[in-house]
Amino acid sequence: MKRVALLFVLAVFVPSLVLAWLSVRSLRDQQFVLERQQSLLLQGLADRLARDAEAYLDERQREFVAQVEALLAESTPADLSRRFDDALRQSWPFADVGFVVTLSGNLLSPSPFGRPDARTFCIANSAFLGNREAVEVYWNTGKGSFNVSRPGEKVGNIAQVNQPATQQTSSGNALAQAQQPAQQQVELSGENQRKNEYAIKNPKRMVTPQQALLLPPGGQGGQGFLGKDNNEFENTSKLAAAEAEFGQLIGDSTEGTLARFLDNKLRLMFWYRPPRDPSLVFGAQLQLPKLIADLRPVVKVEAPLHEEVCVALLDDAARPLAVSHANFQPASWKRPFVATEIGEALPHWEMAVYLLDPNKLDRSAQTLTLTISLLVAVLVLAIGVGGWLIVADLRRQLTLARQKTDFVSNVSHELKTPLTSIRMFSELLAEGRVTDAAKQRNYLQVITAEAARLTRLINNVLDFSRLERGEKKYAFTRCDLGAVVTEVVETYRPHLEQAGFKLELDTPPAPVFVNGDRDALAQVLVNLLSNAEKYSNGQKEIRVELRQCAHPLPFLEVRVLDRGLGVPPGTEERIFEQFYRAHDSLSSGIQGSGLGLTLARQIARAHGGEVSHEAREGGGSCFVLRLPVAKEGSG
Repeated sequence: MKRVALLFVLAVFVPSLVLAWLSVRSLRDQQFVLERQQSLLLQGLADRLARDAEAYLDERQREFVAQVEALLAESTPADLSRRFDDALRQSWPFADVGFVVTLSGNLLSPSPFGRPDARTFCIANSAFLGNREAVEVYWNTGKGSFNVSRPGEKVGNIAQVNQPATQQTSSGNALAQAQQPAQQQVELSGENQRKNEYAIKNPKRMVTPQQALLLPPGGQGGQGFLGKDNNEFENTSKLAAAEAEFGQLIGDSTEGTLARFLDNKLRLMFWYRPPRDPSLVFGAQLQLPKLIADLRPVVKVEAPLHEEVCVALLDDAARPLAVSHANFQPASWKRPFVATEIGEALPHWEMAVYLLDPNKLDRSAQTLTLTISLLVAVLVLAIGVGGWLIVADLRRQLTLARQKTDFVSNVSHELKTPLTSIRMFSELLAEGRVTDAAKQRNYLQVITAEAARLTRLINNVLDFSRLERGEKKYAFTRCDLGAVVTEVVETYRPHLEQAGFKLELDTPPAPVFVNGDRDALAQVLVNLLSNAEKYSNGQKEIRVELRQCAHPLPFLEVRVLDRGLGVPPGTEERIFEQFYRAHDSLSSGIQGSGLGLTLARQIARAHGGEVSHEAREGGGSCFVLRLPVAKEGSG
């Protein structure tokens, strides 16, 4: 038994506790897991809205190209160049200033002597557009652009860009370089490589997303990442400014965008080179207020996230320009939950997502942690209870197996003793060795008593077997319990008195009726009397009483009292278990199979009654058979 219990503990209980400990340890990461899942979901929302904003700007650029082509269709390029500013502002409401510049650096429109906005534009941009000044700009061009350079020369590097204009090529632009002799080397480098050639150190972002550390390094949206020592969070922008002249930046591309900051204010330009005259570049500086007004419908949140988050379009200073929830006011606009930069057209502008209820995630994590903790506790408790039940059942089965073994030994002993007596006395009588009539009667009485004992033992075993299989049948009739008790006691009296017992019977004079099987009830009384006889311990006194009680319901009570050994404390209920004996027959010399009281209780319960044990005052035991009184007319 100890080995089995130890094996169970090592094979089941200890691994279960280890798994429970690992589960409890994992609970500490639940909030991080929830925040990461939430951040990935909302980062996807921010990225999608940023792409929508970029798509909106691409659409405006296509509109600009279409406007230029429409104006060119109405007049010649030379004529349109002189009046492009006025014509574009009249036909396209997004234009703040329209400009035309040649690849050689001549600004044809607008006139520096025109309206105030045009004069301001010329003062701020004429040197840059004329390839006389390298400025920091954020730029993007159409697909298929490439660089052309001389052998050993790198187009657009910072050293070259910063050289005086007199030391540069006469054309001052990439197209002139493309017309160099055939021995020139062509580098199909792509736009990203050209940006890296002009790249200046990435600036810090104005916003610091709360969940940036939970996102994959360099992940979608280009958010911050951990430094080399994995300790310092680098919240740098994914956009880098390029310091170059206008002609060097556009290369041989046909269209693109330029964004620069003047007096800390963003200036966004579209430009386009028409195929009919590629030496001219038509451009427009956009009206940002009009652009922002048209971007507001993009800043929205669909259900079901509408009730959980607010989305805002932030400018380069982290000021809200468009908000999905008009009355929302966070603790700081610079601390969104997640954010995504829009792109080169609107550098350092961000689509930011804020939680309407920042504590909801903590509450969800706490609820999930509590739920999993309770589940783990319940599972561990279930494993513990299940293990205890298994061990208890195993112990019970081992005890039952041991009791069955004892039962076989007891029954063998019980059968052997009376059979020996019967054989011995029957042989004496058969051989005629005993001539005394008194001795002959005595021997015959012994044979009869031992045969009766064998019969009771065999009947108990057979009845128990039938009860275990559910095959025991009872013939219920209305019978007088007093008559049954009297008959059993009087039948058993000669045997008891011959053994030196004092037997007393106390029954009411009037009949008392129960519904039951007369033979089965008689067997209960015989088993109780036999039990009192076996455990008499030398004090041979047995009393049988029959009483009628009325509380709480009318019932009859048969009490069998003795002055024997009694029942050891703690075994008052166990003595009714099958095969269990408080005093083993092999060690105490008391005969028995351990089935008599078990059968008595099962028969009593089949009749709606009970058999119980009580300690008798002055020593001994009192076994009580209780049966319900039969109703009038029943049976």
